[in-house]
Amino acid sequence: MGRRDDRVRLPIVSEELDALLARSIDGLSMAEIIRLQDLLSGELKRRFGRQLALAFSDVVGSTAHFARFGDEAGRRLQQRHVDLLGVTVPQGDGRVVDTAGDGAFVVYPSVDQAVGSLVALQKAITDDNLNRSYEDQLSVRIGVHWGDVLTDGSGVTGDAVNLAARVTATAEPGEIRVTRDVHREFSTVFYRLNSRSLGKLALKGISRPTEVFALEWRDRMAFPDSMRILETGEQRSLPAQSTIRFGRLRELDGAVANEVVLALPSDADTRKISRWQFELRRHPTALVLRSVSDGATEVDGKTLAKGEEAAVRAGSRIRVARVLTIELFTRDRPEASDATVRA
Repeated sequence: MGRRDDRVRLPIVSEELDALLARSIDGLSMAEIIRLQDLLSGELKRRFGRQLALAFSDVVGSTAHFARFGDEAGRRLQQRHVDLLGVTVPQGDGRVVDTAGDGAFVVYPSVDQAVGSLVALQKAITDDNLNRSYEDQLSVRIGVHWGDVLTDGSGVTGDAVNLAARVTATAEPGEIRVTRDVHREFSTVFYRLNSRSLGKLALKGISRPTEVFALEWRDRMAFPDSMRILETGEQRSLPAQSTIRFGRLRELDGAVANEVVLALPSDADTRKISRWQFELRRHPTALVLRSVSDGATEVDGKTLAKGEEAAVRAGSRIRVARVLTIELFTRDRPEASDATVRA
């Protein structure tokens, strides 16, 4: 798809180009130099122009990881990212163009191959995180664009590359975001139905607003993306990372203690909630709650002991310390709207 035929070459153009190249630059007129530029530009596009799916993946939070745990631990986190790319990128007939620091630049011959491979990457990260401590969790954001580039089989350049990088910068941890150009190229119905428009985003360095979609690559009922606190009516999105911690403590020694801080208007009720109450962990086929507190945690009416686990899904209710109730749900896809993001 989108690949131009390198075997086609117009004889007249070839002869004119050969004739101009055979002459000394000093002997060419201004009109001939301009013509030579046009011919070379056409030859460049003919030989090296391609349409490709362009993807960037970026490790989230590695700077803080380096600062907190040291260079060796930070480098191991980056290497896990590269190693998992090495397993999943070939599944989509892709090629890793560059890995520098926290990120990687990957290209694929088609959109469906790209997204299939990148979903496999996110799933592989989720599976790998199950066997690791919270501090060693790997989280990656991904952005994908479909566009025209120049490539010699090694390097890949063009405005489309910059756009793909900017889209990646807007993504949340664990997300895959794609442009409208990618969405149009989908031949897989699943991807089209599970792409949620985020509206037109104004991206730094990009002249026109770009419509961006979040690809909901997990089962939306098995992996709810939102929660509401029934006692207060507060609603919020769940972070897309592999492990989400819930509790009343906001931070410890300058680091985030819980991704979801639980509190009620009454300080007395809030103090009944443990500093760390429970975790939600993304397993391959289910979202699993694990109690990490001696305080009461109930899942759909069942009380869990510390260390006990239970699967949850959209519609599940979690009762915390008998003072707060969380209901999990999957939000409806909103209509496209304009938004501004500087990334």
